[in-house]
Amino acid sequence: QVQLVESGGGTVQAGGSLRLSCKPSQRPYSSSVYAWFRQGPGKEREFVALIRWHGGSPFYADSVKGRFTISRDNPSNTVYLQMNSLNVEDTGVYYCAVGSQYERDSSAYDDWGQGTQVTVAS
Repeated sequence: QVQLVESGGGTVQAGGSLRLSCKPSQRPYSSSVYAWFRQGPGKEREFVALIRWHGGSPFYADSVKGRFTISRDNPSNTVYLQMNSLNVEDTGVYYCAVGSQYERDSSAYDDWGQGTQVTVAS
C-alpha cells in the first residue's frame, strides 16, 4: 500500500492560483498512474486530472482544461497540480490517488491521500 501525502491547499481569491503537491511513500513504478480528484460541498467526488508516471499526455476534466496542469517531478517523486484562474466552483477537498490504469473512474485507483482543502473566495 502506498501512502500519499497532499499539501498546498488553502484559501485564495477568485482568479488566483494554487499549486498542490502529492508525495508517495515509495518511489513510483513507471507504470503508475497518478490522478487528482475533488469533492465540493454537497457534491460527489469528481475526476480532475491524471498523468502516467513514465510520461505521455495528461488527461483533464473539461471543467479544468486550460486552467489546471498536472505534472510529475522524478527527482523528488512528487506529483503536482498547478491551478490557475480559480473560481468558486473549484472549492473542495482535493485528493491524490494512484493506480495502474489510465482511467478517470475513481474505482480504478488503489491508494488515496487524506485530501487537502481548497477554498476559493469570491
